[in-house]
Amino acid sequence: MTDYGKIIREIEEKERQSSVQSDMVNHPPHYNKAGVECIDAIAAATGEGFEYYLQGNIMKYLWRYRYKNGTEDLNKAKWYLEKLIEEVEGCYDDKS
Repeated sequence: MTDYGKIIREIEEKERQSSVQSDMVNHPPHYNKAGVECIDAIAAATGEGFEYYLQGNIMKYLWRYRYKNGTEDLNKAKWYLEKLIEEVEGCYDDKS
């Protein structure tokens, strides 16, 4: 007889683990204190340099993914790239 309760618990555990991994990329709890996201504080503090900060993090995570956190680091690089795209959208387009 199939233990459906066990199957459901296993599925729920996999979903929980998946959401924890996602949070470590998109909203790591150690980067949010008192309701302030670290990335927002860095953007405010660096001004025009924020673009270069994002670029540096992209390079860092691409550099190390094979040696440290694998897919998680690639997802972090992707997160920073998406943030960079939002930051510079239209700024460098059609430059000949």
